[in-house]
Amino acid sequence: MSLIDPRAIIDPTARLADDVVVGPWTIIGADVEIAEGTVVASHVVIKGPTKIGKHNRIYQFSTIGEDTPDLKYQGEPTRLVIGDHNVIREGVTIHRGTVQDRSETTIGDHNLIMAYAHIGHDSVIGNHCILVNNTALAGHVWVDDWAILSGYTLVHQFCHIGAHSFSGMGTAIGKDVPAYVTVFGNPAEARSMNFEGMRRRGFSAEAITALRRAYKIVYRQGLTVEQAMAELNESAGVFPEVAVFRDSILASKRGITR
Repeated sequence: MSLIDPRAIIDPTARLADDVVVGPWTIIGADVEIAEGTVVASHVVIKGPTKIGKHNRIYQFSTIGEDTPDLKYQGEPTRLVIGDHNVIREGVTIHRGTVQDRSETTIGDHNLIMAYAHIGHDSVIGNHCILVNNTALAGHVWVDDWAILSGYTLVHQFCHIGAHSFSGMGTAIGKDVPAYVTVFGNPAEARSMNFEGMRRRGFSAEAITALRRAYKIVYRQGLTVEQAMAELNESAGVFPEVAVFRDSILASKRGITR
């Protein structure tokens, strides 16, 4: 029995593993590659060049690998690469890259991308991230591992969302969010750190205490960023978690959410 519904339309150049499931009225275009164990529901559109890894689940009405509406895009060959074990829920839109940046939009492994989320061109999503319903990422956005963006979060182009960070519902992010930091509001403001997420992921009590002190140095003592970084250097040498926090601030090009 074929795992591809006869009502689906598959371009002859598409390469699908033998056990890929494709639902009715789904369209898979040229230069699409889908690895084993992936399930594509009905009414999905996948355009290439797009490479999709193993054991992903793509729900109905999603559009994967479409051209970007960026006005600079003139039809150049760009790609979308999706890793393994991702869940892409209903109505998600993911655009390919542009030659002005990486020429590639990249999504890692074990991510949950919930209904009607949008991932713009040249964005990079790490691993174990959650984008809740109606989250929208403009082009060139980086989201590091384990970040959670709550529903209706908006992220401006070129922003960097740090590892283990968290945004509240309806947050509008226009600057970089350092690792572990929790932000809320429009415009986004730093409120705390994602301590509950750290506990769930097995961070030690000592590391969490060190990060709590580090947050106060950056956000509560009225220091400049340069002064705060100098204060953090000692604890960063003892706790790798603090070093990740410090380095995410030092790497910021847009300035950090304060």
